[in-house]
Formats: sequence, structure tokens, C-alpha cells
Amino acid sequence: MNETKLSLAVILGDGVGHDILPVVTEVMKEAALADEVQVDPTVYNYGALRYLDEGSPLPEDVPALVHDLASKHDAILFGSAGLDPRIPPDVNCRDLLRALRLELDLYVNLRPAFLFDPSYSPLRKEVPIDLTVMRENTEGVMVRLGGNFKKGTKDEVAIQEDVNTFKGVERICRYAFEYAKKHNYPKVTMADKFGSLVHAHDLWQRVFWQINDEFPEVEGEHYFIDTLCMDLIQHPEEFSVIVTNNMYGDILSDVCAGLVGGVGMAPSGCIHPGKVSMFEPVHGTAPDIALKGIANPFATTLTARILLGSLGYDASADIILSAVKNAIREKSVTGDLGGNLKTKEVGDVLCKYIQKNR
Repeated sequence: MNETKLSLAVILGDGVGHDILPVVTEVMKEAALADEVQVDPTVYNYGALRYLDEGSPLPEDVPALVHDLASKHDAILFGSAGLDPRIPPDVNCRDLLRALRLELDLYVNLRPAFLFDPSYSPLRKEVPIDLTVMRENTEGVMVRLGGNFKKGTKDEVAIQEDVNTFKGVERICRYAFEYAKKHNYPKVTMADKFGSLVHAHDLWQRVFWQINDEFPEVEGEHYFIDTLCMDLIQHPEEFSVIVTNNMYGDILSDVCAGLVGGVGMAPSGCIHPGKVSMFEPVHGTAPDIALKGIANPFATTLTARILLGSLGYDASADIILSAVKNAIREKSVTGDLGGNLKTKEVGDVLCKYIQKNR
């Protein structure tokens, strides 16, 4: 990769991706200059716009599209995939989102949840919340392995396989401990349901503790998933890095987002260290507010922070975080956070702060 140029694929997708990504791309351009990096974005209208123009949201060969994107760009920034009021409900960009994760083997789904302002949390007590969910992103029940027998009859049998490999579990657990060590988090919590899923989660147990032995400076602990959900609500300040399987990670990250202001504050990165990766906010398409220019851009802005940080552009990532903190401190936020600014206006606030403090 050219040290002074970052080739970025910008996939608008469906819904509020059209509102937010143009704004966040400008924020990224300003922030990257802190590392003397020029962001060179290429916008792809896969999703709703392409459907309206051509009758299909995606090219026919989606895996080929994924590898083409990876060959042309250093990173991929994805808007949102799902419902869009302009297109049929069963037509969207989800197949591309899934293909990016699987075809590029993006096994880390990194989902931080940081409480910027106590008023954003539904909890009755003020506690510091700084959580990161490490979700295994390529295995589990979400690989869609299984099938139906006698489908549509009263004798139907539906089988969904839970795929767990030593390779998959080992690399996500190792990434979690490495991340905790690098970012000075004291503990990694592993969540499973070993008491019931005795084969799959026995593998998680053995591998987790094996990796923990290699990181004596980081505490390892185990929780059953149901107990963890309860304790996260009661004592979120006691957790830092949480590692778990695909399905549990998807659920847990939404719980954590709810503790810090909702999915409008929830960034995400789908990462394979050292390879082209894809970065997307946790929120969906928000069809009720899509195309109105009022969507909260913070989740995608913080997603851009993860993107830049994963490429080693730490100064760029740090100034994005400072800009978001400043905007929140000044109440320069959208309506969902109690402000009155539009999406682009928040972006302008972020850009001005970055230009002044870069």
C-alpha cells in the first residue's frame, strides 16, 4: 500500500448509508491528514440506487465483486444493508455484506461500546463503560449450514448446524488477548453455554484457557452467556474485552450498544489482520429516517476510527475520537441524542475541530 495514499471503497448500501457515508468520508479525509495520508474514496452505489437504476441491487457474481473490491482498495467502508423505503423489502445489500465477511475471511468482528455521556445510558447509576465485544465472524450457526426436510408440512424438520473449528476459535481468542494487552485492558471474558452445548463449547473452553496461559498479564474469566447478559446490565463497569461466538457476539454487542446510547453510537470493524478488511456501523438502514439527512453519523465516524487505527494510522484515529468527544461535550449532535443538528452539520463540526487540532 502506498504510504501516503489510502484507497477506500465506499459502499453506500441501503437506507441511511446514503445520508451518512458522504459526510463521514469527508471527516476521514481531514483526519487522515494527521498521519499525512490522503484518502482516495471510490463510491459504489450497490444497493438501493443500483436497483432503481438497473433493476438489481448487485452484480450477479457477488463473490467475484468482493475479490475485485479487495484487489483495488486498501479498505472498505460500508454504509448499511437491509430495508430501504424505495425498493422491495426482499431486495437489499445483505448478500454483499455477508460475502465480504466470508470471502475475505474477516474473522474478527470488533465492536466497541464506550459511554461518552452518562445521559446516554438507561442505567440509573453513573458508571464508566468501556467495553469491546470480539465476535467470531466466520463460523457458528450463522454460516447457514443445514436444511429442511419435508418443508411446508406438519412433519417438517429444520436443522441449523453450529460450526466451530480449532482454527476459528484459536485465532479470535488470541486476537482478544492481544487487543487487551495492547490497549491496557485488564481482563478478557469468554462467554459460552458450555453446560448445554457440550461439544462445541468444550472446544471454546479448552482453547480459551490455553491462550490465556500465554498472556499472564491479562486476566481471563468465563461466563455463561445468560449470566453475562444479566451482569452486563447490573455491573457493566466490571467488563472490558468480551470474546464469544458469532451468534452470541451479535446479541451481546447490541446489549452493550444499548448501555451507551443505542446503535447510533455503535461502530464495528470486520477485520483480518494484515489483509483488506471491511468496516460498517452496527445500525441498520433506519428506513423511518433514511434520506432525510437527520441520521446520527457517530457510529460510522467511530467505525472510520477503527478503520484508520487498524491500518496503523493512530494519530488519525485519535483525532476522530477527540472530535466526537468534543461534539458531544458541546451538544453538537443529532435529534436522537437530544440535539438539533442534521447529519451534515454534525460532520461539519467534526471537520472543523479536526482542522483546528490536527
